[in-house]
Amino acid sequence: METAEFLRALETEGRLLAEAAEKAGTDAEVPTCPGWHVRDLLRHTGAVHRWAASYVTERHTGRRPLTEPSDLDGAELVAWYRDSHRRLVGALAAAPPGLQCWAFLPAPSPLAFWTRRQAHETAVHRFDAESARGGEPTAVTPEFATDGIDELLRGFHARERSRVRTPGPRVLRVRADDTGAVWTVRLSPEPPVTERGASGEAECELSGPAGQLYLALWNRAALPSVRGDRALAELWRETSAI
Repeated sequence: METAEFLRALETEGRLLAEAAEKAGTDAEVPTCPGWHVRDLLRHTGAVHRWAASYVTERHTGRRPLTEPSDLDGAELVAWYRDSHRRLVGALAAAPPGLQCWAFLPAPSPLAFWTRRQAHETAVHRFDAESARGGEPTAVTPEFATDGIDELLRGFHARERSRVRTPGPRVLRVRADDTGAVWTVRLSPEPPVTERGASGEAECELSGPAGQLYLALWNRAALPSVRGDRALAELWRETSAI
């Protein structure tokens, strides 16, 4: 996907998140984030939007602290979230292609990184807001979901902080049935190593439509299909939280 496509997705997902949160009310519990209420979701996601926008507009080259508001609630909080989202979309839309700033996952450019990361951040939390609202959640496109799976497996869980580890070598496969995308995840005492494609035998395969896998791998929904050693699927559930 191109950066412009991620920007459009971010714009849509943030609008849907705000609408769902407003309908649910800030007191509503968020079933997909145990212990959270909608106010926590809005404070967190809005703060992340402003944090990300600050890198883009102020060109920071090192990591900066993330600060969430503690005194906003109700309609004022929803309005603050909408403003946070608008600021982020505006900052990314106005940024030059050659933008230089801090980023924490590999990407073609910092602008490509922040646009992609915030699109997925917002999509997952939009699903959280819709779970609090109730009713049918909004679907994402298979292409977008496939990209999100790739970011999670080859980006987040390639980092040293990933807790998805096994005492000895194990192999997990992830397969998106509708897009044909396949990942081979090699587990060990070190951070997972993931490659695209089906390489060698796998002891466990997680499969299903990309949209369902996307939510499942972010621990927002049940895994569509598990074949082989279910202990590896449970390991993912227990240790993959970001």
